[in-house]
Amino acid sequence: MDFLTEPWPWYIAGPLIGLTVPGLLIMGGKKFGISSNFRHACAACFPGDVDFFHYDWKKEGTWNMIFLTGIVLGGFLAGYVWANPDPVAISAQTVADLQALGINSFEGLVPADLFSWASLGTFEGIMILALGGFLVGFGTRYGGGCTSGHAITGISDLQIASVVATISFFVGGLIMTHIILPLILS
Repeated sequence: MDFLTEPWPWYIAGPLIGLTVPGLLIMGGKKFGISSNFRHACAACFPGDVDFFHYDWKKEGTWNMIFLTGIVLGGFLAGYVWANPDPVAISAQTVADLQALGINSFEGLVPADLFSWASLGTFEGIMILALGGFLVGFGTRYGGGCTSGHAITGISDLQIASVVATISFFVGGLIMTHIILPLILS
């Protein structure tokens, strides 16, 4: 069971991720991504009179919904059943940079100073979780997919739009890390 609780080396994890796309093609041209599950869930639960939700979601989305369920189950198992009791290993420079922004909790997978029920009602919590969640949802819809879909499936299919989207994700992440997050937390 140690191989489930330890990080996998790049030479194992990388090829496994790389083999995902050929595996999906063998399974009938399936696409890899998570954001389409929002559409499938809405089509299943609240189709109403919205044309966007009128399609055979069972045919298009069953495998994606099963995949999403596996991600949630895997996250639960990794976080609670086979949880690593050691804190997440991050560099001393990152710890110093986060402490300069007022983040001092490094016990869990994410800082409790930002990601907890207690911090949700604060200005920082609302900005990061609520507004950030809205922007991520809007961005995945506007960009035609999420980071995993574009970076893994789209680039593998040689789609220029996915290359542009993936570059934009990285640029946005750098802007958030080095400009916006320090403004919110200062």
